[in-house]
Amino acid sequence: MNAIDILVEDHKTVEKLLEELASTTDRAVKKRGDLLSRIEQELKVHTELEEQILYPALKEAGGKEEEKMYYEAKEEHRTVDSLVLPDLLHTETDTVEFAGRVKVMKELLEHHIEEEEGKFFPTAKKLLGKDVLDEMGLAMQEYKKTLKTQHSAKQSI
Repeated sequence: MNAIDILVEDHKTVEKLLEELASTTDRAVKKRGDLLSRIEQELKVHTELEEQILYPALKEAGGKEEEKMYYEAKEEHRTVDSLVLPDLLHTETDTVEFAGRVKVMKELLEHHIEEEEGKFFPTAKKLLGKDVLDEMGLAMQEYKKTLKTQHSAKQSI
């Protein structure tokens, strides 16, 4: 799989988990906690793959417009990773507040995914080409294994 295929697959996984989380009720305390934990792990790994591998390559290969896309995408990541997700992780899962925060995070991520798949990824395909994206895909698969192993090790401590 090339880099774009891997990232689109990640998007589908996160969207499915978010949909499942959004459809829970305030009585599903354990399920909400489990889903949120899975979403957090998926987002951390996905963000690392994009910010360490794809984004810099696109910024380097492109011009002003790609540089703007790079910083906008990183800012969207920061908003979720530093503001929305931490708030959600510290919100009781059996509250209306939790449901509201899930809805906001879901909307932010859906917007981000739509922009990436509609603009960022097609630009990357055009500028980087098949061979580079195939190489990046291999690098992403290896990096993903490493990140998931590290995350699992942190979870068991």
